Amino acid sequence: MMNVFESLKTTAFTIGDGVSVTWLQIIYSIVFVIVAWYASRLLAYLLVRKLLSKTKISPDTKAIIQRIIFFSMIVLVCLSILTYLGIPLATFAFISGAVAIGFGFGAKTIIENFLSGWILMSERPIRIGDIIEMEGFLGTVIVIGNRSTQIRRNDGAHIIVPNSQVLESRLVNWTLNDPFIRTSVRVGVAYGSDVELVKQLLLQVLQQHDLVQESPESVIVFEDFGDSALIFDAFFWVSVQTGKELRLVRGEIRFLIEKIFRENNVIISFPQRDVHLNLIDPTQLDALKK
Repeated sequence: MMNVFESLKTTAFTIGDGVSVTWLQIIYSIVFVIVAWYASRLLAYLLVRKLLSKTKISPDTKAIIQRIIFFSMIVLVCLSILTYLGIPLATFAFISGAVAIGFGFGAKTIIENFLSGWILMSERPIRIGDIIEMEGFLGTVIVIGNRSTQIRRNDGAHIIVPNSQVLESRLVNWTLNDPFIRTSVRVGVAYGSDVELVKQLLLQVLQQHDLVQESPESVIVFEDFGDSALIFDAFFWVSVQTGKELRLVRGEIRFLIEKIFRENNVIISFPQRDVHLNLIDPTQLDALKK
């Protein structure tokens, strides 16, 4: 055992002006880095989550503070390791410069995503808890990490998107300034219907639904004279933070419209076609039989 311990005290390599680093120092440094890494993460978590839990700081701001504390501690750990090993900072700067150039070419995408993550956290075009629409799907931002952003889609699936892609793509943030979104339901009634009654019934339905906002007010638009119906559009505002998909809200409103129209004898129109037969020509009847 003593022979192994003594062998670890031998020089592993020499740096600069005779600075010798032993194998034992390398082992101690590796153990110290591992312990310090987890201790820094735990300390940053306790400082932010516990001390700032009673403040009104937003979750994404807390994440920024936690990340800054963590990386500051890692820098202190690296400086402590260099001091312990006796490596001059000037020598290390020369070596790290050469390594950084090679690492930069090999890890361009990783560095790009890392920097994009910091931009997302500082400029805050999206925040933790925001509801965004991106590439055809709607979801909630769960985590903005160093390399990627986690989005929970409405169907429950979690999507991992690189930070650079989030920053460069065109997305819609429904909750950037306010959580309200305007949507509409279209209905067609038969010709001859009382259009003022239709407007009144549609407004009544929107006022009955709990998720429809009172302000801005709902609007009923007599959109067009269709081929087989008088077309009405009901525009209303809903908060996307209710936890219910917009199509479910629109579906509930359609159920209410069908019910109230049936109670008030308002007919929901459907396409109708007139077929004219020339019975003078008997060949047309033979064609119909076929």
